[in-house]
Amino acid sequence: QVQLVESGGGLVQTGGSLRLSCRASGRTFRNYSMGWFRQAPGKERDLVAVISSTGGTTYYVDSVKGRFTISRDNNKNTVYLQMDSLRPEDAAVYYCAASRYYAGSGFRGDYWGQGTQVTVSS
Repeated sequence: QVQLVESGGGLVQTGGSLRLSCRASGRTFRNYSMGWFRQAPGKERDLVAVISSTGGTTYYVDSVKGRFTISRDNNKNTVYLQMDSLRPEDAAVYYCAASRYYAGSGFRGDYWGQGTQVTVSS
């Protein structure tokens, strides 16, 4: 069982930056690939980025490539999403998820956090 708690969301102007954090409970965090998803009002939850258990492999959806960076610190049981050059269309609730499998663009979360709101003003 893995419990995930996100933090770092908030209100930012277009072009600004935010760093989301997701802290995991348990001693097996380093065995899990981690992903960030987002869900805007009235839309489906979409995958944003994935990082493998060792941090050596990452995947990004095209719309965030070059602007977002996923990283992890296995000593702190934490995964991060650095978001730069934010746009109004990035506004959503952001969720982190954990899975035993990396799967790149096919990443599916087995465990989920509660989400953190990101609002981008134009």
